[in-house]
Amino acid sequence: CEILSSLPLQMSLYFNVYFFPFWWLITVAILYLKYPALSDYYKFILVTIMILVSLTELIRLYLGYVGNLLEKVPELAGFWLLTLLPQLPIILFLLFNEGLKIHSLERAVHIIFAAFLSFQVLAAFFTLKRMVNTLASRFQRTEFHRLEE
Repeated sequence: CEILSSLPLQMSLYFNVYFFPFWWLITVAILYLKYPALSDYYKFILVTIMILVSLTELIRLYLGYVGNLLEKVPELAGFWLLTLLPQLPIILFLLFNEGLKIHSLERAVHIIFAAFLSFQVLAAFFTLKRMVNTLASRFQRTEFHRLEE
């Protein structure tokens, strides 16, 4: 029985669990400091982003742990999609939009978080590909043996 879970992906998830509260605290603290200087639409966008990222990150990390450790394809696919679609574009928006008056500490933690997300997108893709191929071949073998009988 071959193990299909990915150790690099699991290590990245483990470190991400400890980095996310640090990222959240720094982002909220800097948002509090620069909030009066922002325009009204950037205030609304940043508060919405913080709520969305906080909720999505909790769900995303749970799906990543369950999908990778228990070798469950639907959970790992959900993790991959949540990483690729809402999380990565939001972090890139926070990183590259100069209208947000980005602080250097904020830029540093966004770069680290974007690196985590980029690595996890790639690692989850290759892990998913390997899991799906292995599970499909197992299914084909069991169907072939069932038809032989």
